[in-house]
Amino acid sequence: MSVITLSACGASGMPAPAESGGAAAPTAITVGVIPIVDTAPIWLGNEQGFFAEEGLDLTVQVTTGGAAAVPGVVSGDYAFAFGNLVSVMVARDAGLDLRYVANGNSTAGTPDFGAIIVRGDSPITSASDLAGKTVSVNNLQNIGDTTIRQVVEDDGGDSSTIQFVEVAFPDAEAAVENSQVDAAWILAPFLNSAVANGARVISYNFAEFDADLDIAGYFTSGETIMNDPELVTKFQTAMNRSLEYAQANPDEVRRIVTTYTSMTADQLQTMVLPAFRVNFNIPAATKLGAAAVKFGTIKTAPDLTVMLP
Repeated sequence: MSVITLSACGASGMPAPAESGGAAAPTAITVGVIPIVDTAPIWLGNEQGFFAEEGLDLTVQVTTGGAAAVPGVVSGDYAFAFGNLVSVMVARDAGLDLRYVANGNSTAGTPDFGAIIVRGDSPITSASDLAGKTVSVNNLQNIGDTTIRQVVEDDGGDSSTIQFVEVAFPDAEAAVENSQVDAAWILAPFLNSAVANGARVISYNFAEFDADLDIAGYFTSGETIMNDPELVTKFQTAMNRSLEYAQANPDEVRRIVTTYTSMTADQLQTMVLPAFRVNFNIPAATKLGAAAVKFGTIKTAPDLTVMLP
């Protein structure tokens, strides 16, 4: 999917020199995000001036996902970055002190913005039928296969017999249609395209895993939280305002997405949007951490009192 790439401006979190005889200049920060519907709030908040009102000069830097966002935060190239909860659980399990400061997006319920799909003529009719089948996800050992395994087991299937393979979301529809995989986990807008072309939804795995599951959020390093709490508070305040604004203005979400992706207004009109909320659902996150341990995604259950704000 083509995107409008915005260039980073210097070291993140470093204040610009104060203007002589006037108020201090805004603090320049760079935030790494994936250019998808899920990150609409930060783009809207920047446009609405929420970050500027907190004294932040925000640059949104497009990333390809957690593989780029995590090292970007660790190195200090990004003051904050967007990533799903399991990605940060995995990073923390590996010894990296990363912590969330704001929520990002949550399941919309049923229907949702992500689902497991099969061919229209597939004999697979339920989550339990995925046992023994080949299922694609965009990244192995992450939030996709972790939630799918639990949904399959909840439906009475043996998730240990599923063969997960990596297929990028833009290629997942073709992989299903050409029978390269039996099923695919796919997110909007690719989900919408697949269903329009005859694919069938088997499970909305996020919502079926937990009806109040938070999917992703904005994280930073423990060092930043300890050494620059004022910066963290300013970002958190602006980000929370952005989430509330996005939830209250779905048409604005659809409009802003067309400015940083190649999606059209018509495509967005039929798309299920994620839910955007300020507070993390701790029971759902606890359940996700337990599933990640159960299925070997991480070794130790995450300490959510540290990982979440």
